[in-house]
Amino acid sequence: MTCVKVNELLSVAGQPDAASFAAFAADGFATVINARPDGEEPGQPGNTAEKASAAAAGLSYSFVPVKGSEITEADIFAFQAAMAQAKGPVVAHCKSGTRALTLHALGEVLDGRMKPGDVEAFGQNLGFDLAGARRFLEKRAGQAPHVKAFFEPRTCSVQYVVSDPATKRCAIIDPVLDFDEMSGATGTANADAILAHVESEGLTVEWILDTHPHADHFSAAHYLHEKTGAPTAIGTHVTDVQKLWKEIYNWPALKTDGSQWDRLFADGDTFEIGALKARVMFSPGHTLASVTYVIGDAAFVHDTVFTPDSGTARTDFPGGSAAALWQSIQTILSLPEETRLFSGHDYQPGGRHPRWESTVAAQKRANPHISGIDEAAFVALRQARDRTLPKPKLMLHALQVNIRGGRLPEPEENGRRYLKIPLDAL
Repeated sequence: MTCVKVNELLSVAGQPDAASFAAFAADGFATVINARPDGEEPGQPGNTAEKASAAAAGLSYSFVPVKGSEITEADIFAFQAAMAQAKGPVVAHCKSGTRALTLHALGEVLDGRMKPGDVEAFGQNLGFDLAGARRFLEKRAGQAPHVKAFFEPRTCSVQYVVSDPATKRCAIIDPVLDFDEMSGATGTANADAILAHVESEGLTVEWILDTHPHADHFSAAHYLHEKTGAPTAIGTHVTDVQKLWKEIYNWPALKTDGSQWDRLFADGDTFEIGALKARVMFSPGHTLASVTYVIGDAAFVHDTVFTPDSGTARTDFPGGSAAALWQSIQTILSLPEETRLFSGHDYQPGGRHPRWESTVAAQKRANPHISGIDEAAFVALRQARDRTLPKPKLMLHALQVNIRGGRLPEPEENGRRYLKIPLDAL
């Protein structure tokens, strides 16, 4: 196995076999980064086998699988994180080494240590064609909006700051309010990280948007509204969800008119973020109230479709519908094929790094819940899979909120601890 030395910490290589891992260790490497997706060709060892071979050789191992034409910022940052965690020299591989070197070079550009115009020459000096990296940078330079993602590992949620580079105006989408089930405590670390980014980039928050009422976390929209003064918004069908909650949780005091938000968006409504035009698509199926925000060349689809290797969202929440989800997905897939799709969760199949960005074209080609099947097959697949999943983790159940006489119990009532949560956080 031939390794090409990039610098004192990084070398890149083509596909290693099982025996190569012991050789890597003997050559002084401490970590292997596998940048190759499983199943690219027959006989490929694959992630599981490589992880075992690395462990047997005493090497650390990271799985950062990418396709050359579909590299995203999440992949670049994951590669950088794997490098930062390494306790010695790293050998990163794919099929030929090109993708591994591409991830490194793009990180150098994004961090300002390399100029975009120097990328191809950098690759040529090492014997690699990095034209794909150049194309990535050219495309990125012309994209609007700019999208900054924040991954929340406890619930595998992805939060977004979506900004207009021309006006420095932005929207925050699906912010998470921290919640620790064991202690019953809430926190704002995730929301504060978003605020810190907004401040460091000199952005002005124009909107705080939720795509739907969340079942696995609280929304930090109320907290961020207090901090920024920006209006909060959600889809108008949140009122249907509130009516369900009022009945399911025996919550007579709950207002079901959506007045906990500043604006309720209907299907087809439009709004602006700086000079960017945005519109709302009603996307039911996962919940009765789910919407997609289409902003420039980006669509924020949250729990409708995930990255192609993760399929689609469950539909067994109250009011969910696999048939409705199928129709919502078809509407999303009718967007231009180059449209960037940003999902709201990633559960890291196979132990890979978190990813959240795909395209309409990639979904049509590679998502097994979408590609090559019809509505009846999708509904059958989705319903069968939902029956195998744990019971939906509705946050009101997790909090053991008990409605008595039209009020929330006091924080220390009957020996049980309760929390006072703004209604627009539920």
